[in-house]
Amino acid sequence: MDASLLLRQITTGYWGSQALYVAAKLGLADQLVDGPRSCDDLAIAVGAKADVLYRLLRALASLGIFTEVSDRQFALTPAAELLRSGTTESVRHLVIMFGEEHYVAWGELLHSVQTGENAFEHHYGAPVFAYYAQHPAPAAIFNGAMSDISRQDTAAVIAAYDFQGIRCLVDVGGGHGQLLTQILAAYPELTGILFDQPAVVAGADSVLADWSDRIQISGGDFFEAVPTGGDAYLLKHIIHDWDDADSRKILANCRQVMQPGDRLLLVEQVVQPGNTINVAKWLDLNMLVMTQGGRERTQAEFATLLSESGFQLKQIHTTASEVCIIEGYAS
Repeated sequence: MDASLLLRQITTGYWGSQALYVAAKLGLADQLVDGPRSCDDLAIAVGAKADVLYRLLRALASLGIFTEVSDRQFALTPAAELLRSGTTESVRHLVIMFGEEHYVAWGELLHSVQTGENAFEHHYGAPVFAYYAQHPAPAAIFNGAMSDISRQDTAAVIAAYDFQGIRCLVDVGGGHGQLLTQILAAYPELTGILFDQPAVVAGADSVLADWSDRIQISGGDFFEAVPTGGDAYLLKHIIHDWDDADSRKILANCRQVMQPGDRLLLVEQVVQPGNTINVAKWLDLNMLVMTQGGRERTQAEFATLLSESGFQLKQIHTTASEVCIIEGYAS
């Protein structure tokens, strides 16, 4: 590709991402479930201007997101199907999340690069998790986006790792237990402990009612302590939220309740060396602008982090998804 064209495509990349965000925010895909509709009908349904909505859909259709089946009438495409609400493959919450606070924070990337400071806090005046605690609406979008990501990763994790031989798996920061329940479903002899902030697990009782004989729910702060009783501790997309010092605190709390030889399983992306295309390199920048010290790490950095926290790196398992399973054991 011509270098000038490449730079122009990168420079205008936000055009497409913001157009996609607007379509997701308006719920356009949900309005097309029963078949094609005119822009006039859609505009009334979602509260938009018909002529402007046509221009938005025409642009998205040129990328394969929606299709114009006749004059000013649009229908779903496989890509647009993913913008529907409540489906197993939906990424609607994810698109909305990246189009709102994340998009604003990335606008402050220069500030982060020049100062090393968190762009999100620079703009919003509070760290991201404190902000979500005070703003329920974006917090709900964030939680939905995390569920979107988890659905994509869960099957890949279960296919890539053998949980056989584990007696009790503690899911640290496990939300409402989506990953934990799927692992337990695949391994009937396994029991689990779901651990997260009290406000998070408060909503897990109804979700996990059918698992009450195999899952114990525990609320707390992983910077203070984690539950005892497990012989394997799983942390999915937790460590990348924090700098090395805070990560060591979390891992040390895990190590404190583990026996030598117990397993530690981190589900994270791993930064690849050299100039290879690697989503983790971009997610690393996202952690820069969104968190206070969060980052993606290389294999060597994971090995050092584990060693400093009382663990030894055993193996990194790749998956069919973008995540890896960093397997360590308590030394």
